[in-house]
Amino acid sequence: MVFDTAPTGHTLRLLSLPKAWAGFLEGNDRGASCLGPHSGLKLQEARFGRALAALSDPARTTVVLVTTPEERSLGEAGRTARELAALGIAHQRLAINGVFHPSDPSDAVAAALERQQRAVTTRLPEPLQLLPRDEVPLRPFDTVGIAALRALLRPGAVLSPRPAADARAQLRLDPLSALVDQLAEQQQGLVMVMGKGGVGKTTIAAALAVELTRRGLEVHLSTTDPAAHLVETLAGDVPGLEVSRIDPAVETRAYVEKIMATKGRDLDAQGRQLLREDLRSPCTEEVAVFHAFSRVISESRRRLVVLDTAPTGHSLLLMDATGAYHRQALRDLGPGLNPARLTTPLMRLQDPALTRVVIVTLAETTPVSQAAALQEDLRRARVEPFAWVVNRSLSAAGARDPLLAARLAGERRQLERIAGGLARRVFVVPWLLAPPVGAAALGALAQSPEPAS
Repeated sequence: MVFDTAPTGHTLRLLSLPKAWAGFLEGNDRGASCLGPHSGLKLQEARFGRALAALSDPARTTVVLVTTPEERSLGEAGRTARELAALGIAHQRLAINGVFHPSDPSDAVAAALERQQRAVTTRLPEPLQLLPRDEVPLRPFDTVGIAALRALLRPGAVLSPRPAADARAQLRLDPLSALVDQLAEQQQGLVMVMGKGGVGKTTIAAALAVELTRRGLEVHLSTTDPAAHLVETLAGDVPGLEVSRIDPAVETRAYVEKIMATKGRDLDAQGRQLLREDLRSPCTEEVAVFHAFSRVISESRRRLVVLDTAPTGHSLLLMDATGAYHRQALRDLGPGLNPARLTTPLMRLQDPALTRVVIVTLAETTPVSQAAALQEDLRRARVEPFAWVVNRSLSAAGARDPLLAARLAGERRQLERIAGGLARRVFVVPWLLAPPVGAAALGALAQSPEPAS
């Protein structure tokens, strides 16, 4: 069985659940949890135990840590390797995807790309250094379809190129600074930056927040991403910008203590013990994170809040919780109460005057398809995306290397696909010779270009 897992933070949560449920059920057979009565769950305890044993058995389970040759991606893979080992899942190997070797040494973009990759792959994080390692070269074709997938792992494999886009037709796509211009028109509101893992959501969210702050607006930058790259991306404090993280562990502790102090206040010792045991359920974390998310949404009524969300799957689970709360709130309205006076977090997300959703993607077939699927999920919840940001565009960077030029044709097709109907507003960020880390580099990413003298 081959599992294509969710991005890192969500997957670590998933892999920890067998152990978490096994620990929760040990000696606990009373009451009910979010998955049903404890007595019924006890019947599944053996299954949880077998799942944990299978994940920990090197003869049965291998975890392949897939990364790109970038410092942040390799750093996340290193942390993942360490956390998996702590869960007892130690049979791992490393796959570095998209390793580039240029054929045109005069192309500054190609030379810088190879130099960056070589620098980070020669200083792997310690947990990765002893792992068996595979490198998959960057290919000039989109890895979509059976033929392309087979060719991906065959050295020297060549696919018939698709017709190149007409280089004479120029797409007119705006820079990120134009998106900041539109966001800065409001003094308050929520900007939710969403997308699949690895597309640069955190960079875009941080760049927007830094530039909005520079323009004199009161901004709070927060993240729900378990990987929590904000601190690394900002690389220091930004005057006037508040930065926070919705930490599941911290939020869960605070939520448990709040419930114990309120619902548990009038219980006897046995009742308080039973309540605390119930709150040890792994489901409690999801409720606690939702409460924190709701607080962030409420805060956007008085200032701008830029939210760097977790990768798509985890964010949609949070949206599901928001929808469930909304439906429950409507059901709980007593007779004589006016529904028009009720404002739930979902209603705020659905209001375009209060919330602007920015979808980040790369100009490649799979990320664009994933972004389109995310957009449809949001629309089913009656949340309309405000704009798309195409990150790390080689076309915008002006690459000329033959391999990169072959990829440019595919990139252009995706840009045309996005601008041709997927997005109402499209903004493009070029691939940069140096990763944008720190307030100065992030601000430059979202600032208007200086006019030519």
